[in-house]
Amino acid sequence: MQAVSRTGEIPMAIQQKSQCPINLALEVVGDRWSLLIVRDLMFADKRHFREFLQSEEGISSNILTERLNTLVEHGVLSKTDDPTHKQKALYSLTPVGIDLLPVVTQLGIWGRKHRPVTAESGAPAAALEKGGPALQKKMRAALRKAHLGGR
Repeated sequence: MQAVSRTGEIPMAIQQKSQCPINLALEVVGDRWSLLIVRDLMFADKRHFREFLQSEEGISSNILTERLNTLVEHGVLSKTDDPTHKQKALYSLTPVGIDLLPVVTQLGIWGRKHRPVTAESGAPAAALEKGGPALQKKMRAALRKAHLGGR
């Protein structure tokens, strides 16, 4: 929801070029790094800055910082102090982030079908395709438990 002034105008700083839901979604998760961060949270159980840096795609630390901040700002992720280490932050998916599971799943299925993946790298997408909605429902429950404490 956008802030509206008393005159009914949307401030220039937050005006959107388009109210199309696809455009609005892409403004939050439309770059490769944001979806790869979400992927790593969903499928690789990465929760710390350094773990994201170690992904094979090789994100730089300044871009990672920017993307994590954007995802937190838009409610896709939450950031809390890690109770096991005072100097680390712990990133978690929010319900909004967990709702990206079907999107990430379909991208993986599409990539496996149309891009030159190896049998090993395509195996998770094949399993998700074969498991269908039932597997996604189980994954969603597991993500809620891991990231939201079961809420």
